[in-house]
Amino acid sequence: MAQPLFARLHALHPGLTLDALAPPWVAPVLRRMGEIDSVLDNPFGHGALRLGERWRLGRELAERGHDAAYVLPNSLKSALIPAFAGIPLRIGFTGEARYGLLNRRHRLDKVALPLMVERFAQLAEMPGTPLPRPVSPPRLRSTVVEQQNTLQQLGIERPAKIAAFCPGAEYGPAKRWPAAHFAELARRLAADGYAIWLFGSSKDQAIADEIDHLAPGLSRKLCGATSLDQAIDLLALADLVVCNDSGLMHVAAALDRPLVALYGSSSPGFTPPLSTEAEILSLGLDCGPCFKRDCPLGHLDCLKRLTPEAVHAACRRRLASRPE
Repeated sequence: MAQPLFARLHALHPGLTLDALAPPWVAPVLRRMGEIDSVLDNPFGHGALRLGERWRLGRELAERGHDAAYVLPNSLKSALIPAFAGIPLRIGFTGEARYGLLNRRHRLDKVALPLMVERFAQLAEMPGTPLPRPVSPPRLRSTVVEQQNTLQQLGIERPAKIAAFCPGAEYGPAKRWPAAHFAELARRLAADGYAIWLFGSSKDQAIADEIDHLAPGLSRKLCGATSLDQAIDLLALADLVVCNDSGLMHVAAALDRPLVALYGSSSPGFTPPLSTEAEILSLGLDCGPCFKRDCPLGHLDCLKRLTPEAVHAACRRRLASRPE
């Protein structure tokens, strides 16, 4: 969701060299953005201060001679390394009282900037300047050569028609459509002639196994079997993607694939899939969006009552809208 910020920076500063300091788990996504020159390793996880190590990384970064740093997270820790690096211009939202660490500070107006992608893009402008709209949607690169290489590396032959399911969601169960519903959707799409590919991390292997158990022999389980860059290439091949509100949903949207996005406890008003190829399904119950990891009422109606029949109908609408 930061890619439109990167594109705007290049438009404002022709000839810009743009590096990204990022943790390893997100680096493959950044490497698929044409605006990024180098991805530098950020080894610090959530909650880890490790002040001395941050200081040393900052001093190493100083040797690259950056003119400006855009700090996307709002935490105090995230602003330390650019300050330690002595980067002259350090830009971000005020966040956790970062007055001494950032010297171009934006104040977040959540009403004016309801979407996360808009908040990132705002950092390219001067504080107080309205955000130019519309904000271009995020885009990721996946070439035919990269896709063929990934198929070869994984020993996969491309089927005639592919439906990709992303049944996980790192945040918690309240964002995950039930495995039984995914299994029923797999049966319906398989009857329509689609091969079913299941995507996710190793943490999603259990739900992939459950889908496969409930709809045996219909799915290729790729959870934990691909790197993130390989998953990007395989999703780029999909004729249809069905996702929970998750990181892979945003990857599929940035690849401009026909997408049906399923929302439970979260809200598409903040982090929707930014693509004209996406259809969002959300029941809008009185109890939601609650933004909880687990259903506080214990029934998970926001997802259980989102039926396979309704999702299958949305899939057919997405596919029918595509030109032949």
